[in-house]
Amino acid sequence: MELTIAGVSLRSPLVAAAGAAGSGPEILQAVPAGTFGAVTTKSITPEPREGHPPWRVLEVRGGMLNAVGLANPGLDVFMSDVVPELEAVQDSGVTFIGSIAGHTIDDYVSMASAFDGVEAIPLVEANLSCPNTHTGRQFTDDPLAMKEVVSAIRESLPSTPLLVKLPLEMAPGFPVAMAAREAGADGLTMVNTVPAMGIDVDSRRPRLSNRAGGLSGPAIHHLAVRMIAGVRAELGKDDNTAIIGLGGVMRWQDAAELILAGASAIGMATALYVDPRLAVRVGRGLSKWVRRQGVASLSELTGAMSKDPIQPC
Repeated sequence: MELTIAGVSLRSPLVAAAGAAGSGPEILQAVPAGTFGAVTTKSITPEPREGHPPWRVLEVRGGMLNAVGLANPGLDVFMSDVVPELEAVQDSGVTFIGSIAGHTIDDYVSMASAFDGVEAIPLVEANLSCPNTHTGRQFTDDPLAMKEVVSAIRESLPSTPLLVKLPLEMAPGFPVAMAAREAGADGLTMVNTVPAMGIDVDSRRPRLSNRAGGLSGPAIHHLAVRMIAGVRAELGKDDNTAIIGLGGVMRWQDAAELILAGASAIGMATALYVDPRLAVRVGRGLSKWVRRQGVASLSELTGAMSKDPIQPC
């Protein structure tokens, strides 16, 4: 079950996704040691953010709507208060991924510079695809904009591997994902929540205070499978770009689908709101599946979906 993401070794393929594990260390108190190979911090912005008022997280059929609004303590408090907590649990065997966010390229450049070389954070993930802030997904609407911001982040992050978190993309050739890779991303995290809305039929008002937000959970799982398979095919069989597959993983079978589609590791988010211990079951199921497949490691199954046509009944 051990693997390498952008040159960083992980003991488990399971990754607690940004926003689902607090600042980082908290989730480790809820699951046995070794459950997660990596834990992603909540997305940190240059300034503190309170986020949107309630309601900002709602259960819906097939998943969850959220418009938290990137609530976080801001860069200064994160570095002074949270990073020491990450350093204190470095011997736990879990890798911390620092998630950065912002409104402008300058924001991302300053965040990348601050995170570069922080020993407790050997991987940085640029959240360029959050659908529930007022600036939306301005960098993911156009491959040129994506290339510009990733290039700027890469230049400001010379010593730390960079992951780029992407939205659902179904365009031929996956130009936004390819732009991120070409601009210097060492890995891709996909997919982020899908823009969505809920309406209260009695009050006739949006159910989220921000009106719209992001849909996550089982409802988007097969969309994620399709995009990961497409991006992996577009990258080509000789490209070793890491992909953290994220989208509605509630069971080990969901995780196995993403691996076969082309994911290197598996992100979990909505499931951790339901029950953090679901990650334990997913990990155990994946391990048993690897043994049944007769391979030496999970990594051998990345992108191993059969290309043979399905025979008609």
